[in-house]
Amino acid sequence: MDNRLTHLDESGAARMVDVGGKTGTARTATATGCIRMSGDALVAMWDGTGPKGDALATARIAGIMAAKKTGELIPLCHPLALDAVSVEFAKEKNGIRVTSTASFNGRTGVEMEAMTAVSIALLTLYDMGKALDKGMIIESVRLLAKSGGKSGDWRAAE
Repeated sequence: MDNRLTHLDESGAARMVDVGGKTGTARTATATGCIRMSGDALVAMWDGTGPKGDALATARIAGIMAAKKTGELIPLCHPLALDAVSVEFAKEKNGIRVTSTASFNGRTGVEMEAMTAVSIALLTLYDMGKALDKGMIIESVRLLAKSGGKSGDWRAAE
C-alpha cells in the first residue's frame, strides 16, 4: 500500500490529486450523523410545527445542495457532477439521525459529498430549531460505507 499523502507534492506543498489517468467506476458513499435536542424541540421539528416551518424539508434540500457544492467548500476536493444524492431522517429517542447517500460514475470518490450533505442538513436542523432549543448537540458525523474505486468497498464497524 502506498503511504504517501496524496494531497502533497514532492516538496510538501498542497495539491489537487490528478485523477485524469484513472478509470471511471460507479462510486457510492453513505454517511450519517445525529442532532440531539429536547423533547419539545424534537416534536416540533419532526411534525413541522417549529417557528421556521418544515425543518426536515428545508434540511433535505440544504443537504442536497451542499453535496453538489462540496468541491467549492472543501479545498482540494474535485467538483463532481453527482448522479444522485439522498438525505433521509430517522426519529430517535432524543433527536434526529440524518443519513445521506451520494453516487457518481467517475474517477474519484463521493465520501466528502455524503458527509457534507449530512453536516449541512444537521446545521440546518439546528438553525430551524434554535428558537426552541439552543443547546442542541450535533454529533457522530461519519462515513458508513463506500463502494467503487481502486480501494474497493468499505463498511464502518458497528
